Amino acid sequence: MTLTVWCASGALFLLGLAAAVLKRQLLAMFLGLELMVVAAALALGQQAGRFGDSEGFVAVLLVLAVAAAEAVVGLALILRVHWSGRRPETGSLRELRG
Repeated sequence: MTLTVWCASGALFLLGLAAAVLKRQLLAMFLGLELMVVAAALALGQQAGRFGDSEGFVAVLLVLAVAAAEAVVGLALILRVHWSGRRPETGSLRELRG
């Protein structure tokens, strides 16, 4: 069971890393970062469950809460870029303008 969770966590992390590094669209990069955060939370939760550590579960909840806040801010920025008429790609964005 432990090996399965570690393999799933590693696969999710590698998929997220590939999406964040190889894609040029902001949304794909953002989703890749979210996959990496979920993979880390999965590994942390598995280890907390394995050792019966309640503080580990609290850490998992904290990581997921920070990821949710990051999602809100990141998607708001991506929508702001989209509404301004610019393409939401990394090559077209050189600086943030109001």
